[in-house]
Amino acid sequence: MTTRVNANMAGALWSTARAHGTATAVVERGRDTAYGALHARAGAIARALLNAGLEPDDRVAVLLDDAPDAIAAFFGVLAAGGIAVVINDVLRGPQIAHILRDCGARLLLTVAHLAPGESPAPETPVRTLLVDGIPTAAPFEPVTRLDADPAQIIYTSGSTGRPKGVTVTHGNLWAATRAVTGYLGITSTDRIAGFLSFSFVYGMSQVLCAASTGAALVVVRSPFAETLVTELRARRVSVLAAVPPLWRQLLDVPAFRTAPLPDLRIMTNAGGHLPVATVRALRAAQPHTQLFLMYGLTEALRCTYLPAQEVDRHPDSIGRAIPGGSVLVLRDGVTPCVPGEVGELVYRGPTVTLGYWNNPEATARVFRPYPLRPAAAPDGERVVFTGDLVRQDLEGLLYFVGRRDLMIKTLGYRVSPDEVAEVIYASGEVADCVVVAEQDDLRGQRIVAHVVLATSGSLDRLKRHCGIELPRYMQPARFAVQATLPRLPSGKHDLAAVTVAPAGTGMQADAR
Repeated sequence: MTTRVNANMAGALWSTARAHGTATAVVERGRDTAYGALHARAGAIARALLNAGLEPDDRVAVLLDDAPDAIAAFFGVLAAGGIAVVINDVLRGPQIAHILRDCGARLLLTVAHLAPGESPAPETPVRTLLVDGIPTAAPFEPVTRLDADPAQIIYTSGSTGRPKGVTVTHGNLWAATRAVTGYLGITSTDRIAGFLSFSFVYGMSQVLCAASTGAALVVVRSPFAETLVTELRARRVSVLAAVPPLWRQLLDVPAFRTAPLPDLRIMTNAGGHLPVATVRALRAAQPHTQLFLMYGLTEALRCTYLPAQEVDRHPDSIGRAIPGGSVLVLRDGVTPCVPGEVGELVYRGPTVTLGYWNNPEATARVFRPYPLRPAAAPDGERVVFTGDLVRQDLEGLLYFVGRRDLMIKTLGYRVSPDEVAEVIYASGEVADCVVVAEQDDLRGQRIVAHVVLATSGSLDRLKRHCGIELPRYMQPARFAVQATLPRLPSGKHDLAAVTVAPAGTGMQADAR
């Protein structure tokens, strides 16, 4: 990793403001904010933090629903030498209190209508700073930080347990941003959609890609896919990032599915495996765009990507390691798998984070020494054992199989929920789907498919499709037809909330 004189990630905004000060940085609610104004606001926030007694590596929580202020606050915290903790503004008291308490936040940047109660975390003395009381501009130069210095604590989405804070360095942010902007070819002429929360890796990545290149970030927060499509066209968005559930919502909108968006040149997927049927539907809906299939996790930011030119030949692949990184597929935590064999994905590279904040036990389980290097190696390099099962083909391309801790054990077989969901989506009968397990005395576990039927979808046709396309042991024992499926603030499915609906609250169907 290259060591800069000052690795402070805030330097990305400062440099861009000097080069593109009058260019649009953020578009939200019909208001344009220029890079010069965003930079000045970030400097004023940094100055206010130091005046409030901020010390190096103090944690500063950012709870804001105005995009320009949220972005300025993030860069202002980094510029002042603090560690930013961006909190999703859809969270409520208990969730906010957990984050403030867990990270030991010293300061909270917010506005009055979002500020939690008097004591969100009584044991943590958090001082609240209202950003509307901070000047709009002040001169400031980012303090010196090293690549290895922490810049941010990102809380996981909680899809597999209570959210944990992942400590991300300035070097991690620079490495991930350079890699993504490089293989996507993002330039200052791009207009990047900011549909995803800045509190998650994928959402913040859009911010950093824009700030480091001078592109404009077009922020739209709406639960209605029709509104998002309208804004994509009206705001001439050229780069669109989404998670699988959002892609399926967009494909339900005729204006997206049948009318190509002339300015859209790049689509990227991360945050979950995209079924082949959805990949092909996206290619058909927007055939002139480049679609990049990507894989990452909070613990390592971005790990792999499939170049757009390979998507039509390998629509089920997550590609290869990003530039500067490498991947291993291991069968027992040590031994490399042969091509076609399923094993755990292990990632190494400059985006590997420092681990879980104040949680050495969890860190030791996931962040381990590089297994193919002698134990006495002096550099102490750590890699991320992702917990995701993949296989690798003879070309070196990776294919996602499923989460190791979510594999369903039924009738003596191990079944990937994602593999079952892939077949269900391919039927064309469903708009949304989650496959989970429930205990069964005879099977060990039984497979349950929670589905939202498409407009003209048929449960009977779906069951017949699964009976033909899946071996008996992989067929759902039950289908639960729902109006909607619960989601986390990240947009992913909320697996903890997905349960078989009680009698009378949804359509239950035994697969037989």
